[in-house]
Amino acid sequence: MGRKPDAATKFGGGGGGGGAASPRPARRAPPSPVFLGTALFVLGFVSLFTGHVVTDADWSRIRSRWRSKQFRNNEPIDIWKSKYSSLYHACSERSTDFRSAVLENSSTGYLLIATSGGLNQQRIGITDAVVVAWILNATLVVPQLDHHSFWKDESEFSDIFDVDWFISYLSRDVSVVKRIPYEVMMSMDKLPWTMRAPRKSMPDFYTSEVLPILMRRRVLQLTKFDYRLTSELDEDLQKLRCRVNYHALRFTNSIQAMGQKLVQKLRLMSSQYVAIHLRFEPDMLAFSGCYYGGGEKERKELGEIRKRWDTLPELSAEEERSRGKCPLTPHEVGLMLRALGFGNDTYMYVASGEIYGGEETLKPLKELFPNFYTKEMLAVEDLEPFLPFSSRLAAIDFIVCDESDVFVTNNNGNMAKVLAGRRRYMGHKRTIRPNAKKLNVLFQRRNEMGWDMFSRKVKKVQRGLMGEPDDIRPRQYDFHEFPSSCICIRKPENTSVTA
Repeated sequence: MGRKPDAATKFGGGGGGGGAASPRPARRAPPSPVFLGTALFVLGFVSLFTGHVVTDADWSRIRSRWRSKQFRNNEPIDIWKSKYSSLYHACSERSTDFRSAVLENSSTGYLLIATSGGLNQQRIGITDAVVVAWILNATLVVPQLDHHSFWKDESEFSDIFDVDWFISYLSRDVSVVKRIPYEVMMSMDKLPWTMRAPRKSMPDFYTSEVLPILMRRRVLQLTKFDYRLTSELDEDLQKLRCRVNYHALRFTNSIQAMGQKLVQKLRLMSSQYVAIHLRFEPDMLAFSGCYYGGGEKERKELGEIRKRWDTLPELSAEEERSRGKCPLTPHEVGLMLRALGFGNDTYMYVASGEIYGGEETLKPLKELFPNFYTKEMLAVEDLEPFLPFSSRLAAIDFIVCDESDVFVTNNNGNMAKVLAGRRRYMGHKRTIRPNAKKLNVLFQRRNEMGWDMFSRKVKKVQRGLMGEPDDIRPRQYDFHEFPSSCICIRKPENTSVTA
């Protein structure tokens, strides 16, 4: 296929202009490979005398320190795939001493969970519900999905996820039933007790505050169940989270088939494709408190949407953007990707709902990447049965994004976190998280520099945010985004060291 005209020049690209780059300070030479071998030898030598076993974390720390300096300072970024991904593998298997599921008849009672939010927020709630059921020795009733949030989706669990697979896969860990047995319901003299756990609760909260009520009432419902469990659990419980999220939660056959059909269509057109979760819907922009230059009309429209949330504070749009809290515009996302090295012949799948500003907002991105596709463009009439259900549409987007060679997030929302974590777990597939704070400065100064300098600066600010195994983590990162307890390093066969 012939290369299409390059739109980067039209939107501020092209070489020349901006003057020569200022001299860079001399780089320090990377550590010699001898460093790695010496460190491993010392660690092994110490272990012989202390009884210490070289853990996956030990190996990871040593190799990542050596590798990260070499990678970040000297090696060019392969925009399609990490060369270090083969060093790691998923490891969420049960440990030999992890307690098996308590039988339904012997459990402390039935736990009802009512999730909240959209598909991926619900997914996080379901994942943590299984862990809470294990902590309580309870029987989990298949979670109820939120029908009253912004998305107004009436789908039940079994409409989105394969419920029989969910129950079967988790049978060794937690007893799960589709509904409370009739005889139990008939024997209850009161309705199930309902309570709401604080966010990010420790396991002790559930054993001290929730368990006594569950044992007394036999049936207990926890409402608004999202992020109701801390990210900092012991390794066995983190691995249980991974077994739920990456294995037990499987989409229904109809959703899976639709998602794979779109993937196959993209693969027939190109061997590689990039998926972007634009997250530039009106509700997202309103919630963020950001402003994008649309004048009084934009301020009024987003201000009206913002009234849906009673507890949101007053925000300064300028301050939020300078702090990196605003999603990039579709145009800015496109410029970042072109600067990183993706050509205008790259095939692009865009996952999103209603884009604020519609086609006018998308036009610059489409001109930068003419091979632009959405699920509506690829599926046409096949998508009709899914159209009334926002969660099922989101599930289709989830599949196509998960299967992509490169996934680009545009905010730190739940889909971005869940997919980033899943892609790390499944082999560290390239996942790009924009450094919005530093990119904002570059976009403001875009006209002051030539394209080559702009591209170099974008590549520099994006190092550590490209889906590498040793990516930079936020100060308070979410386990669902960085499931480190479930990712192990492959030890070299000739350097296995134990006491």
